[in-house]
Amino acid sequence: MINYILRRVVTSVVLMIIISVVTFGVFFMVPKLAGTNPAELYVGKSATPADVAATARKLGLDQPVYVQYGRFVKGIVAGRDFNSGPSKTHCPAPCFGYSFRNDRPVFPLLLDRLPVTISLAIGASIIWLIGGVLAGVISALRRGSILDRSMMILALAGVSLPIYFTGLLAQLIFVHNLHWLPGGEYVNFRDNPIGWASKLLLGWITLALLYAATYARLTRATMLETVSEDYIRTARAKGLRERVVIGKHAMRSVLTPIVTIFGLDIGQLLGGAILTESVFGLPGIGRLSIDAVNTKDLPVVLGVTLFGALFIVVANFVVDLLYAVIDPRVRLA
Repeated sequence: MINYILRRVVTSVVLMIIISVVTFGVFFMVPKLAGTNPAELYVGKSATPADVAATARKLGLDQPVYVQYGRFVKGIVAGRDFNSGPSKTHCPAPCFGYSFRNDRPVFPLLLDRLPVTISLAIGASIIWLIGGVLAGVISALRRGSILDRSMMILALAGVSLPIYFTGLLAQLIFVHNLHWLPGGEYVNFRDNPIGWASKLLLGWITLALLYAATYARLTRATMLETVSEDYIRTARAKGLRERVVIGKHAMRSVLTPIVTIFGLDIGQLLGGAILTESVFGLPGIGRLSIDAVNTKDLPVVLGVTLFGALFIVVANFVVDLLYAVIDPRVRLA
C-alpha cells in the first residue's frame, strides 16, 4: 500500500509540473507570438510606452519566458519580489503571481473566494450524491415501473436543462415571486448561518439537479448489470436477505464508477463553478475568473487555472486511494 501511495504521489507531482509548464506557456507565450505585449493588457491601449515598460519591469514580463517560468516556480516555493522603479513589492510564498489591476498577490485573492466555492461545492455534492445514487438504485430495483420511468424522465430533464436556465427560473419563482428565499448579496457563515444557507440553497439544488441526473443514470445502468452477475445470484441462493445482497455485495461494484466521477466533479467544482456563481451572484473562484477574463488580468486567470488543476489532481489522487480500499487488486496495478 505504501508503494502504491508513493507512485501516485510522484505521478501527481509530475502531472502538476507538466500542467504548470503548459498553462504558463499558453498565457505568456501565445500573446507574444500573436504580436501582443502582455504588459499592455494591464495598463490598457491608451498607456504610454513608459507605462508599458514600467509594468513589464514590475511583473518581470521583460525577461525571457523560461526565466519568467523559473521565477514563477520560485515564487510558489519561496516567494518573490516585483520591481517597480526604486521600490519593490514582495509577494510571499506561495506566490501565484501579482495582480496589477487589484494591486494584490493572486494567492490571497484565491483564498478570499475559496470559502464560497467550497460551501457551494460541498453542499451541492452531498445532495446530488445521496439523491442521485438513491434514485438510481431504486430505479434499477423497480425496473420498468412508473417510478423508474418517472425518475429517468427527471434525470433526462436535469441533464438537458442548462444551469443558467434552471438557476434563473428558480430565482424568479422562489426569490422574486414567492419570496421564500432571500436575494441580495452573499452572507458570511460566521455573520448569519441561516442567511448563509438560505443564499446558497438554490445554488445547491440547481447544481445538484444537473449532477444528480448523471449519477442516477449511471447508478441505474451499473446496478442492472451487477444484479445479473453470478455472484449476486449465488448470494441470493444462499438465502441472504435482499438488503444484504444489494447493500453489501452489489453496491461495492456500483460505487467504483461513482467514486471516479465524484472525485473529478468535486475537484472541478472546487476550481470554480463559473455559471452557478455568476447566476446566483456568489463571490467565489468562478466569479473571480470571469472578472479576471473581462479585465484581462492574466496572473489571476493563470492562478485560477492552476488552482483548479491542483484540485483535480488531488481529487484524482484521493480517488486512486479509494479504489485501493474498495478493490485491493488495484494496488498491484
